[in-house]
Amino acid sequence: MAWRALALLFVGLGLIGALVPGLPTTVFLLLGAWASGHGWPALNRWLLTHPKFGPSINQWQQHRAVPRRAKYAAATMMSISALLICFSGMLVWAKLLLIAVMLSVLLWLCLRPEVGDDARRSH
Repeated sequence: MAWRALALLFVGLGLIGALVPGLPTTVFLLLGAWASGHGWPALNRWLLTHPKFGPSINQWQQHRAVPRRAKYAAATMMSISALLICFSGMLVWAKLLLIAVMLSVLLWLCLRPEVGDDARRSH
């Protein structure tokens, strides 16, 4: 039951993220797929075969790959967030810390392979 509850929480947050700008979708759906793979096979199948979310989840599970479009979207949202943080009333050290964390995540994300990278390298 704990795996199902965790899967439901993550998938719910992911679906909310699909509607609310700034709330991540893919990360929560990846976590939902992970949790459902441990205790809710029907939900796991639904996620893996979903026409919109399934391809990204499969790419991550099989290749640890992130689509280029997702990288661009993340970079755009992080840039907007960084600008908003700069103009906020937060303490300077908190602003710098948040922006440093976002830059670290963006660097990690950009270093993830994209599906088809191996095929392009072999030509």
